[in-house]
Amino acid sequence: MSEGQKEPMKIIKYISLILIILTTSLASAQITFEAKVSKKKLGINERLRVDFEMNKDGDNFNPPDFVGFNIVGGPNQAVSTSWMNGKRSYKKTYSYFLSPKQRGTFNIKQASIEIDGEIYKTSPQNIVVTAAVDRPNDDNNPETIADNNIHLVAEVSNGNPYLNEAITVVYKLYVSPDTGVSNWREIDNPRYNDFWSQSIDIKSLTVQNGTYKGADYRYVVLRKTVLYPQKTGKLEIEPLSLDVTIEVPTNRRDIFGGRLMAKVHKTISAGNRTIDVKPLPLEGKPEDFTGAVGDFQFNVITSKSELNASESLQARVEVKGNGNLKLFELPKLSLPSSLEVYEPEHGENVTTNLSGMQGSISDSYTIVPQYKGKYPIPSISFSYFDVKTESYKRISSGEIVLNVLEGPTNTTNSDNNIASTNNLKQPVVVNNEQFAFIKTDANLTSIKPNHFFKTTGFWTGLLLPLLAIPLAIIIRKKKQERDADITGNRVRKADKLAKRYLSEAKKALGKKEAFYVALEKALHNYLKAKLRIETSEFTKDKIEDILITRQVDSEIVSEFLAILQNCELARFTPITQVEMQQDYDKAAKTISAIDKQIK
Repeated sequence: MSEGQKEPMKIIKYISLILIILTTSLASAQITFEAKVSKKKLGINERLRVDFEMNKDGDNFNPPDFVGFNIVGGPNQAVSTSWMNGKRSYKKTYSYFLSPKQRGTFNIKQASIEIDGEIYKTSPQNIVVTAAVDRPNDDNNPETIADNNIHLVAEVSNGNPYLNEAITVVYKLYVSPDTGVSNWREIDNPRYNDFWSQSIDIKSLTVQNGTYKGADYRYVVLRKTVLYPQKTGKLEIEPLSLDVTIEVPTNRRDIFGGRLMAKVHKTISAGNRTIDVKPLPLEGKPEDFTGAVGDFQFNVITSKSELNASESLQARVEVKGNGNLKLFELPKLSLPSSLEVYEPEHGENVTTNLSGMQGSISDSYTIVPQYKGKYPIPSISFSYFDVKTESYKRISSGEIVLNVLEGPTNTTNSDNNIASTNNLKQPVVVNNEQFAFIKTDANLTSIKPNHFFKTTGFWTGLLLPLLAIPLAIIIRKKKQERDADITGNRVRKADKLAKRYLSEAKKALGKKEAFYVALEKALHNYLKAKLRIETSEFTKDKIEDILITRQVDSEIVSEFLAILQNCELARFTPITQVEMQQDYDKAAKTISAIDKQIK
């Protein structure tokens, strides 16, 4: 074959190869396999539909793990075939119906299927689950049957309180007479980000009769919470959400004529509530006002009014009554400088019920006078806002005089006794008996000489420093090795920190309510100290963002958030001491792990 003939053959060969590649590519491009979701963002009380669609039948369909969701329906298969302009179109769909387990951002991973010997995969889908949302009834949704038979309601005692005035939120589950509830669990707890909150323990659920929107219902009280708003303006109370198994009557009947019941799984929510918080009035506001709101009594009490120098007494500054007792500061005592005063010890005897905090708080000062004389404890006052009269009130303690009967006379600082409070100079009276306590007759006796040289004590004192030198070198070397062990030091420091914060929780082991309150407080105090954020800023999302930003492993962050959530849920479920010990150990391990990793 000549060179002129070979050249066209090469061109034909290349064209054929290009056509084969294009045909193969077009054939491959015609096959599609994709995931479609009904929505990218939904409330925790809503359902998500996920469809896996393909335009050619395949084998070995492998769905993803729906992490963060419960499968409430599916997989359902649907196949459709149609002809248009002589061309056949085919579609096969696998459908799943999902219920979110909790709030957050979740990733629906890839599904796979084998078509014509090739493996095809869908693209991952990110889904955002928010707090419960109000949604209209959907007649096509089988769960709509239960909508008119069961309601979760958050009853708020006062929607327009003052700042730091107590309000209560009572969560009630209403069920119609012909409907039953076989099971329920909390899936999303309300967050009170702008409130001081305290849950009230409910020992048992009691079914009561009542009305809802004019109709007869049965109801149970699921949760009671006392709130003290810490900000003014419109504040949101997020909803409580439950996953409930409901027994709904159907149109079918048994052989005896009784109506058959069908079980429906449903997520219900109490809905968002908005609280409009009023600021405290500026008119008449005392300068020493520290935020006390309620109805209080105020006293300054001393354990004794007469004593001798160097003896001690207790002075207690006490506020008792009904109000935000844990949320304000007590006034400080002002005492003469000749009285030695120690840092006050704060005490609380407070209980919380539906009317708010009740009881007393106090600061106890230990006072030790140094000199003889009379010492005044000046009157101090306490101011608070009375919500009943909507006005500020002030209570004064009255002056207390301490009479120190015996002891040395203070001649250098006479302004500490009662006589000098009028700024009058008093003459110094010399008492001839003031040095009578000094003995003038010495009873001296001779002692035998004691020779120390060459005794056991002498040789011990001589050789001991020499023996201590190598010991000091060894100790110093060990200390340098310990100081150089950065990882070991961080581990020891982290373990010590975890034990310090969890000490109160350890003391309360076996007492469920006290233990989980102390454990939650320990976790919050650790975060406040480590992350330097205020209690009002504690949200799970913010904690998660900060810890991940500070290079803490995501699994450890998840464990920490799970412990926090467990503290909230455990108060309302039966817990054994073994489970408490496990939660304590897990908390100590997690705090230690965070402290080792945090940057």
